[in-house]
Amino acid sequence: MKKVLVVFTLMFVFLSKAQITDYQKLIDSIAQKRWDSTAIDIDSLANPKIVDIRSLKNDSVKLSNNTIIVSNTEDTSPLTPSSILNLPTLKRWFFFGQNSLVFNQSSFANWYAGGNNNIGVIGKVNYNIVYKKNRHYLDNNIQLGYGFVSSTGQSTRKTDDYINIMTNYGYELAQHYYLSTGFQFLSQFTPGFNYSTTPDPIFDDRISKFMAPGYLNVGLGFSYNPNDNFQLIVRPLNGKFTFVLDEKLQTKGSYGLERDGQSMRAELGAMVNILYKIKIYKDITYVNQVNFFSNYLQHTERVDINYSGSLNLKFNKYISGVVTIDMMYDHDQIQKLQRKQTLGFGITYNLGYKVDRDTTTGVIKPFVN
Repeated sequence: MKKVLVVFTLMFVFLSKAQITDYQKLIDSIAQKRWDSTAIDIDSLANPKIVDIRSLKNDSVKLSNNTIIVSNTEDTSPLTPSSILNLPTLKRWFFFGQNSLVFNQSSFANWYAGGNNNIGVIGKVNYNIVYKKNRHYLDNNIQLGYGFVSSTGQSTRKTDDYINIMTNYGYELAQHYYLSTGFQFLSQFTPGFNYSTTPDPIFDDRISKFMAPGYLNVGLGFSYNPNDNFQLIVRPLNGKFTFVLDEKLQTKGSYGLERDGQSMRAELGAMVNILYKIKIYKDITYVNQVNFFSNYLQHTERVDINYSGSLNLKFNKYISGVVTIDMMYDHDQIQKLQRKQTLGFGITYNLGYKVDRDTTTGVIKPFVN
């Protein structure tokens, strides 16, 4: 049996060798040369040379100074962490600027119904300087406004006057949730008067001025910002400071002061701020902002409420209109609802770049207004 197996094996080897023809040998040699030409030479890796190849993420913009300037050509609502953190950049400073000048004028000559010649001007600026890196977010916002009206036979009267400076730091804890801390400073530029009781006032008739009052809010908490249209800030620890740095106005009850001669009142409590934007039409948006504050130390049930509504109308690149309404209730100041309403149409100039997406190619295109 063993002899039979040996003979069978020898015959199988002989037949298999006989199948390798000269044509097959030629094909094998060509395949071997191709393999040798593409195979990695292990010895060449002994002294590797590293080449610096810089790459950008898809759908991003690279500027030499690491700065992106974002304007609100189509939107006048505040910037939020969602609108910044979702932009396709790795490390950037963002700059946003809007300048508005609103005019109104009336002139009469032999007009049967009567009237008084007048001219009014309101100027406003709104700037955001924002830094974003990884999960860190720092927003600096400056809002300034001043307006007056001049009528024949009357002194020039102030119609608008405010200073609003805010700084907020956020750290992204999870998607849409941020650790939030920051401060807000509020005051005005020039003295204010009650024109109904003093039609032609002098400086001694003032009822307010710069830092009388002035407000400072400092707090720590959390914020929720799922999209550009909604933001919720909750600060369980918030300090509210009211300054009255004018001895004439430091009387008990004025701006919540507890005694005569008091220049500052400090409160510790909780603050909730809500921003909600509604897009009514293509170029018409309504921005709601409401703020609640409750004092832990005295009368927690007396909640301070501050509401601001702004209807923004855009006619073209430079012409726009705005209707605003501000309402405030602070039991410590006056136990009545305070209300202010403005209407204006004028020139709006947006400063800087806008980040625009080409829907066909997905490329971000910056351009200057």
